[in-house]
Amino acid sequence: MIKDSPVIILDEATANVDPENEWQLQQAIAELTKSKTVIMIAHRLKTVRNANRILVVEGGKIVQQGTHAQLMAQGGRYADFIGMRKQSIGWKLGRKNH
Repeated sequence: MIKDSPVIILDEATANVDPENEWQLQQAIAELTKSKTVIMIAHRLKTVRNANRILVVEGGKIVQQGTHAQLMAQGGRYADFIGMRKQSIGWKLGRKNH
């Protein structure tokens, strides 16, 4: 971004950011990358949800591509991943009382 390249590659840019600062970081990235092509590698839904095109890679091959809405409508790996993430939100670890 400092070099002012036309293409920016970000690999897990928000992976280790706490939720309170993630939104601010995403806003800063959006501002600094205006009118640039951004390739973002990410697992966090918040990071990729608003992308113009999401590529789902499995086994080194692109198996799906589209917007979040298109991929959810298609079903497949992306929709499965989102479904698993939603299920896991309510999980809690605890000790069993014996």
